[in-house]
Amino acid sequence: MVSTTNSWWRTDAMVWGAHGWSIELRGDELAEIRYDGRMLLRAVRAAVRDRGWLTVPVRVLSTDAESEALTLQLRHEGLGARIDSTLRVHALAGELTISWEALNAEVFHTCRTGLVVLHPASDAGRPVDVGHADGSVERSAFPRSIRPHQPIMDIRALRVDDLFEVEFAGDVFEMEDQRNWTDASFKTYSRPLGLPYPYLLDAGERVEQSLTLRLLGSAAEAAESDSALPEVVTLSEGGVFPEVGVEASTSPDPVPPSDAGAFRVVELNLTTPNWSAALDRAAADRVPLDVRLVTDGEERTLLDAVRALADVAEHPGVARLTAFDAAEHVSDAGTVAALRAALSAAGLSVPVLAGARSHFTELNREQARIARDVDGVVVNTTPLFHTLDTEQLLEAVAMQRLVAEQSVAIADGLPVHIGPVSLRPRFNNVATTAEPAPTRADLSEGYGAEFTGASDARQTAPELGAWVIASAAALAVSGVASVSWFETWGPRGLKSTAGRTAAAEAVDALIALRGGQLLTGASPDGLIWAIGSRTDTGDTVLVANLDRVARRVMVPGVGELSIDAGEWVRVSTGDRSAAR
Repeated sequence: MVSTTNSWWRTDAMVWGAHGWSIELRGDELAEIRYDGRMLLRAVRAAVRDRGWLTVPVRVLSTDAESEALTLQLRHEGLGARIDSTLRVHALAGELTISWEALNAEVFHTCRTGLVVLHPASDAGRPVDVGHADGSVERSAFPRSIRPHQPIMDIRALRVDDLFEVEFAGDVFEMEDQRNWTDASFKTYSRPLGLPYPYLLDAGERVEQSLTLRLLGSAAEAAESDSALPEVVTLSEGGVFPEVGVEASTSPDPVPPSDAGAFRVVELNLTTPNWSAALDRAAADRVPLDVRLVTDGEERTLLDAVRALADVAEHPGVARLTAFDAAEHVSDAGTVAALRAALSAAGLSVPVLAGARSHFTELNREQARIARDVDGVVVNTTPLFHTLDTEQLLEAVAMQRLVAEQSVAIADGLPVHIGPVSLRPRFNNVATTAEPAPTRADLSEGYGAEFTGASDARQTAPELGAWVIASAAALAVSGVASVSWFETWGPRGLKSTAGRTAAAEAVDALIALRGGQLLTGASPDGLIWAIGSRTDTGDTVLVANLDRVARRVMVPGVGELSIDAGEWVRVSTGDRSAAR
């Protein structure tokens, strides 16, 4: 599958406003809902998910902007669905109503069909009064740490910090912490997950939902800082600079060998017939292997895989080994015990890791089940799980910082290995039906993400180089031992028949920092990021600008820099020179 997003920045966004309210219209999404310049909601959209939680494509058929109203005619069509709807905004002084009226044309099994409200991640820690369906009110707060499960349930209304309230109609809503998937938001959605899903929408059935925002106090923004001053990123030592790796290509043959990265992540699904061919191709890259085994518990196949690893243990070498349960996607105690038994039977000794192969969500939720008598913890993340907007891709970086810090806390002293980070999910961990899989023992069809994942046109974007540097700066915190990104070759890779990508250049720059002391620091705004390495000969620092405009940034000990939009620079403390 290939994304229909063909450019880095959206060019069709428009801003509508009335009575002090403003909304940025991004396709079908009502984004950055503000009053007097202050963001109250990150976004509102009508979401339709199929029986496997896949997003049904949506088209905006028409847009009608009036002085006090904004109306979108939508059609969700595909994956067995056809739903025509009207998304309407009506503004009054101090009140904004968003309603959705939908008519389903075909019998359709869905996991979710309704309005979704995104609250900004900056709400973390803010108090909120929750109005429940029975009329009771409960005092709560948006969580500061990433909450594994729903932080707020049974929602009819939310009164946020005595600033504004949101009243919901048409269903009972609940909230999840989308920072688990590196979305910069808390999501309030309907049909509670405690009810059965997927559920049936009959042909001719209507869905009607609405939400109303009401101001309770002043929503004026705090005074902005002087934009003439450079942003400051302060770096400090954070232990040894993490190893930088790349995933083996999952594309069909032919795939050329690659020396990209200090190690090669290769995931071998032992329930498929070509896992052995995938191992052989990854080993041909002649760099140490970070092996991930996906097992259904069949002992003989697991032993065969471990014996195959013994053949490459000396060269190129197996740096570490993780086994995941094929159904649960985590390394529970039974899976790790079976792996250790296979290692013992094969006479092979390698570091054994445990963790989650899909998202940080599973590491966060399944902490009690994931084995702890291991040599490290593995976790993965992808920025474009819920939505494909470039805005989400950029906002995810700051959330990656939270994910890295919380993963280190969960690991409790064990080294953390993050990746392979990919733009789009490598598989659907919430699929309710079997995903496609190879049928041949060779790699003529590819394997893994070639069947179960998705590619994205931004993989070749020049701005992705700056994104990789920023991602590294976010993920490389003290306690993280390695980070990996993308595949070596193909539509999800650092290189293809079209040539090397900007992401490949960024990965090379990060690899060049190995061996030194990590220099790490937080971003002042989520758009300016820096990461460095300190050796006896000086410091080397990489600084990235994810903004739409050129930015000035001060890195103490390095100096002041001017960085173009979507670019990154490298600075060494010997000559103060900056070069792409």
